[in-house]
Amino acid sequence: MNLALFDLDNTLLDGDSDFEWSQFLISIGVLDRELFEAKNLRFYEQYKAGTLDIHEFLDFQLKPLSRHARHVLDGWHQQFMRDKIMPMITPQARALVARHRDAGDVCVIITATNSFVTAPIAREFGIEHLIATDPEQKDGEFTGGVAGVPSFREGKITRLEQWLAERGWNWASFAESTFYSDSLNDLPLLQQVKHPVAVKPDATLRAHAEQAGWPVLAW
Repeated sequence: MNLALFDLDNTLLDGDSDFEWSQFLISIGVLDRELFEAKNLRFYEQYKAGTLDIHEFLDFQLKPLSRHARHVLDGWHQQFMRDKIMPMITPQARALVARHRDAGDVCVIITATNSFVTAPIAREFGIEHLIATDPEQKDGEFTGGVAGVPSFREGKITRLEQWLAERGWNWASFAESTFYSDSLNDLPLLQQVKHPVAVKPDATLRAHAEQAGWPVLAW
């Protein structure tokens, strides 16, 4: 049994679903452009630089979910999938997932982006398992908080090992483990698997991958 882990944003997607979700809400008038766009850009630049305060960002990202009924959010997400996400899904990304799925590997998307945004995207890829930052819910509605450990940096390892333990697995359960990512923020998990793969990597990850002899994909 082999384990195939996939980062989502700028790895399986040709873009960032977290950033684009806020931009989408701005574009349809749900969020005020003047108040939110500059913050969204600032957080995105901090993420790329490896300086993001994940709790500050999640407060920004999850609070809007608490201001609207779940059925309204779901309707917006359908439009978001159609208009923003589908154009980001490349044939190469679909083929990569299909190769692992057809080989019988356990396939998991593991992403810092919240599960409300990413669960429909995982379904579009045909990936059953998703480890994402979980928005807190009460009676089916979002509270604006976060539940548990954010799936970010070292938190991805924590969340993955919890997920494995829930299924009676651990790292030794798998003959091979592979993780695909674009980001320096994923170096902790990339260093944990047997086969780290850099996908369209940022400059820091590219330098690390080249020094360590990791494969680099650049479709």
